[in-house]
Amino acid sequence: MPLRKRGFFLSNMATKDLSQYDSSSVPSAMQMRFGIIVAEWNPEVTMALAQGAVNTLKKHGASSDNIVLKFVPGSFELPLGAQFLAEYENVDAVIALGCVIQGETRHFDYICEGVTQGVKDLNLKYNKPFIFGLLTTGNQQQALDRAGGKHGNKGDEAAVTAIKMVHLKNSFQK
Repeated sequence: MPLRKRGFFLSNMATKDLSQYDSSSVPSAMQMRFGIIVAEWNPEVTMALAQGAVNTLKKHGASSDNIVLKFVPGSFELPLGAQFLAEYENVDAVIALGCVIQGETRHFDYICEGVTQGVKDLNLKYNKPFIFGLLTTGNQQQALDRAGGKHGNKGDEAAVTAIKMVHLKNSFQK
């Protein structure tokens, strides 16, 4: 029996439509400012992720003026691009979006590990939400399935996470 918490089922998350959620469980993003850093590598995937994130932020009240969209050449550059957004833009959260598809070499492992650790380190260094929106798939079709295909759009999920984390942080401030 799956657990249910605030509109989300907590089982079988990897195979569900990532765009399906209870929108009433998401706080307003009206007073929030977001940075989105997007890898240019695999653009048919990453641009769809970015569009999903932007649409979801706007759906929950963020204005276009409060969404800063920037690009880096590849996924490995996401942590530094995200750091630039944190340092040079007045943002409440940064969403890092990219896609790494498994190849024949260990390159996949090194890139994924580097981005994962980099985004984690930024969360702790800046004490603000840096959202991990990196697809790590076995093939192109799996990536497309998660960038607006049969599994929804991971960009939507990343945007909802960003809103909820900013709301959580703000709940601790006086």
